[in-house]
Formats: sequence, C-alpha cells, structure tokens
Amino acid sequence: VNSRRALFLASMLLQWQWRSRPCQFESCCTIPFLSPTFSARRADVINSGAALEGKFMFPSRQASSTGCSRDSFQRRATSITFALSSAAWCGLHRRRSRHGIRYGTANAARAANAPGATTIQPPAEKVSIAHLSEPDCPLVGNYEVICSDEAPAHVFQSISTLGTEKGAAAGESVWIRARVAAIRIKGKTTFVVLRQHSLHTVQAVKFKSKEDKGESAKQFAQFFKALTLESVVDINGTVVEANVSGCTQSNVELQMNRAYCVSKASSTLPFLLADAQRSDAQIKASLQTDRPYVRVLPDLRLEHRWLDLRIPAHNAIMRIQGGVCRFFREALMEQGFIEIHSPKLIAGESEGGAEVFRTDYFGKQASLAQSPQIYKQMAISADLPGVFEIGPVFRAENSNTSRHLCEFTGLDLEMPIIWHYGEVIEFVHMSLFRICKGIEAEYKDVLEVVRSMYPSEVPLVPDEPCVVHWKDMNEMLEGEGIKREPLADLSTEEERILGKLVREKYETDLFFLDRYPSAVRPFYTMPCKDDVQLSNSFDVIFRGQEIGSGAQRCHDPEILRDRCAALGVPTGPLQAYIDSFSHGVSPHGGVGLGLERIVQMYLDLDNIRKAVFFARDPERLSP
Repeated sequence: VNSRRALFLASMLLQWQWRSRPCQFESCCTIPFLSPTFSARRADVINSGAALEGKFMFPSRQASSTGCSRDSFQRRATSITFALSSAAWCGLHRRRSRHGIRYGTANAARAANAPGATTIQPPAEKVSIAHLSEPDCPLVGNYEVICSDEAPAHVFQSISTLGTEKGAAAGESVWIRARVAAIRIKGKTTFVVLRQHSLHTVQAVKFKSKEDKGESAKQFAQFFKALTLESVVDINGTVVEANVSGCTQSNVELQMNRAYCVSKASSTLPFLLADAQRSDAQIKASLQTDRPYVRVLPDLRLEHRWLDLRIPAHNAIMRIQGGVCRFFREALMEQGFIEIHSPKLIAGESEGGAEVFRTDYFGKQASLAQSPQIYKQMAISADLPGVFEIGPVFRAENSNTSRHLCEFTGLDLEMPIIWHYGEVIEFVHMSLFRICKGIEAEYKDVLEVVRSMYPSEVPLVPDEPCVVHWKDMNEMLEGEGIKREPLADLSTEEERILGKLVREKYETDLFFLDRYPSAVRPFYTMPCKDDVQLSNSFDVIFRGQEIGSGAQRCHDPEILRDRCAALGVPTGPLQAYIDSFSHGVSPHGGVGLGLERIVQMYLDLDNIRKAVFFARDPERLSP
C-alpha cells in the first residue's frame, strides 16, 4: 500500500509541477507506467525526460535571468522523474516479492500452472483480416497492416447516424471505424469515446458479463490500457439507448463486442487535443483558478497542422471553406459562367510590381502567377460568355501579419460588360450574398462547432450592393479626425475604421469602395474618363478588411500600352496578352477575391492561418 501511495504521490507531484505553468509549455506528460525490468524502467524515464524537455517552452526573460539551458533542464527532469518513480518501483517490487509475485516468463508459467489459477489469453498481437469472420477470432487485437488484399463483408456506419432515423435501431449490431478520443477504465469496466471525422462522437462501453465471468471484459480493459489516444480502431458493438451528455450522439451508446486497432498513434503527441480545442475565454477564466489550462502556441499548431485540424472547430473551418467554393461556383454557373484553369507559370507578371516569385524555365525567366488576370481577359477575347476560376495565387510579399499569405486560393471572375463596371459589382455582390446565405442555411451544425471556440455574429449582408465612392470615404474618415492624403491607399487601420462607419451608417458588413486612385491600381485598370487620377475600380471590404479588388479592364491596346509605360511594366512578355485585344474584344471587367480572407472575415478569426489548410508565409514552407 505504501509503495502504491509513493507512486501516486510521485506522479501527482510531477503533474502538478509542470501543469501549473501554462505560459511556459504547450503540453504536459506524466511519468510512464512501470516497466517490468529496472533497465526498461530507466529507458522509459530517460525518454519521458527528453519528451518533457521538448515540450517545455522557456520565456526569453526567464531563460536569461536564470541561466537555465534546455540541456540542463532535460537532465534535471530526467533525474527527478527517475528518482521518484524508481523509488516507488522498488517498493512495489519488494511487496510483490514478499507475496510470491515475480516477473519473467518462468514465473508467469509457474503462476499459470498453480492450482486454481485461471488462464487468460492476452490479446493477439496481429489479427488477420481474413480470419475476422471465423469463430475462433480474438475479441480484441491489432490488425495486420491493411494492404488491400482482403475485404470482409462488414458494413460500417457513420457515427453521425447513430441515434437518428438514418442509423441502426436499438439492439442492432454495427461496425464503426473511428479514433480513440478518451479512455476510462474502472476495474473491468471500460468506457471509450470514439471520434469520427472530428465532429461526431459516441461512447462505447464494455461491462463485466456473468456468462464468461468477466473474462471478455478483462481482455477489453487490457487492450484499451495498452492503446494510445488518437489511435484508429474498428469497433463492433450493439446500439443501446443511453443518456450521454459528453458526446454528440447523446441518446445512444455502443456495448462493445469486438475491438481491433487499425493504426496505433504515438504514445507522445506534440500536444493534447483536449488542450488545443479550448477557447480563449475558457483559458483566460482558468487563470483565476488553481488549475489553469494549457495554451497551445500557434507555431506548434502549424508545425503539426494535420493534428491541429483534428480539433473540431478547425476541421469545421475547412468544411466552411469548401462551402464557400461550392456556393461561389454554383452562383456563377447558374448565370452561364464557364470555369477555367489558367497556367500558373507565366512569362511576365500578371499584376506588375516586385511581389512575384521568379524561377528558371529551361533557360528563360518565368514567374508564378500573381493571379489568373491576363488569362481571364484573354478568355473574354475568346468569346466565352463569362469565366471564373478557383485556384492558387502566389504573392512574394514579405509580410508577417495576421492577414497576409504568400500563397492563397483566389476566387476570380471576368465578364463582358455593356456600359459600366457597376455590372461587375452586381455580380460580385450576388455571389457573396449567395455564399453568406448558403453557409448560414446549410452549415448550421458546422458553424455552431466553430463559434463554440471562436465566437462570431452572423454578418450583415444586404440584398443590394452598398457602394461607397472614394470621395465619400475621405469625408467619412475626415469626420473621425483622420487626416490623410486624398489619393493615398488605405491603411489596415483606416479600412477597419471605415468598416465600422459603414456598418453604423448603412447597416452592412459588406460594401464596395470604388473610384480608386489610378496610381495604386495595376496596369490593366481602366482610368476614369472624368478624372484620370481615379480609376474604374473597386475594393470589396468585408467586416473592415479588404477581401478582394476588381475593375473595368483596359480593353483598348493603346490605353493598355500607355498604362504599362506609366507604371514601368515591360510589354515584351505581355505581347500575346496585348495582341488578344488588337483582334477585337468586348469591354469587360472582373474581380479577384481571396478565399481564406472571406473565411477569416466571415468567422471573425483573428489570424488568416486558421482559415488556410497549410499556411505559406515568409517563415513557413513546410509542412
């Protein structure tokens, strides 16, 4: 009893010591379970010390003031862990020795052959897929590596259907493939939370059975004790009615009949998902308690983005991103637009300026397209009725901000116009209106998951487009005491203030700021006829931040050449582009929107990296 108490106190001391410093590390680990030999115990301790050192994050001030290095911390962590847990191990070993309980295969065999001993077969190391339907197949175990050689006739169900009309009825047996989100074992009773596709969870249980005197329950307990969180498992169980408050499927649970490990996760994760899925409000509130929560730092999340995307809210953001693309595509295809896929390796620069990635192309200089701009316009010259593209965009902007990326997904459209680029604004507004209404109508459950971690309100988007002219914008900002050059581009802070003013005045989060100064627009932008200092262009501003820009294009070759000369853009690499207008083209205009910015602003996220699959910024090229 004393040795068990010593082990418990050692474990609690270590957990308390490192869990009480949430600002200095991303996650925590406890001492490993006792290994059967002293040498194995020492190896486990050394590994746990190294893992703990890798998780500990020193603040710069603390590191400089204490002079404590990462190497010395690893040695100290290893020494403390080794001393405390080894002392408990020795006491437990002596106690077992007094009672005749020893380790090793020989002693295990003697114990098994003792009178009255009950032999319990351990879970099979590897379970053949071909033997799953055989009567002597183990109830629990680890699959052989699935290599597409066998296909049992098992029909798997989605966790999301359990407890609904679409799912299996109570009393039916089902197969589920899911991740192990949580494990709790009490005696021979096992409780497991299964998570599927990040958003749906169900509880699976195994109770002691009178029929086999608890033998199967013991096997399940041993199996799940050895299993790590985030492992992928196949569970066969019977659906029963229950009241489970902690799972999405709260009216049913699974009584397990079989359990097999498909893919075992590492015993040490970069961070715990339970820590990573808490909201800022929860973390801040915990700082007032004696058990503050851990804050998982953004860089650690991005370095292990595949794990971060298992967080329900982050997984849901990717679903909403897909929904934005879907509604954008549907809205335009219903209006007769054609989807195109333009080249991303180009000879010139699609936007002009220095923000371009250059590369060698068989001895010639090429660049990654800053947008599909020149090809969208050439599509209009090809007499397509209107085109759109959803594809990658590359910008060599050395900007480490919460709103910039070096690679993002562009939502672009181009269309012929009859008389005025206001026709383009109407189509852009129609598309964004469709996106916002569609997301709220068809992604309610997904939005609820996101907003539980990142609270936000439904954006205000009117039926008709709200257009604010450049002159009116200057007057609005001047009214707030902001003095600025009339033809200077808007700063990030000015955009934010303008968004607030427009919301108060026009009751909308989405508006178009038009008649931008020509000097801050690309070479292909058509100047205003009544004032050459201004242009027939606009920015799309959503919740105080630009999410895209558009304009009427220069479809006249002479005007286009003049614009290139004024901005210092070489026309040699653009000759084919200019020639396409020399052969006759309709007046046209279009817009380029940023998918990730739309998602960021729609969900009111503080950083665009939360809205991107795998971020590419000046500091990150991997993963």
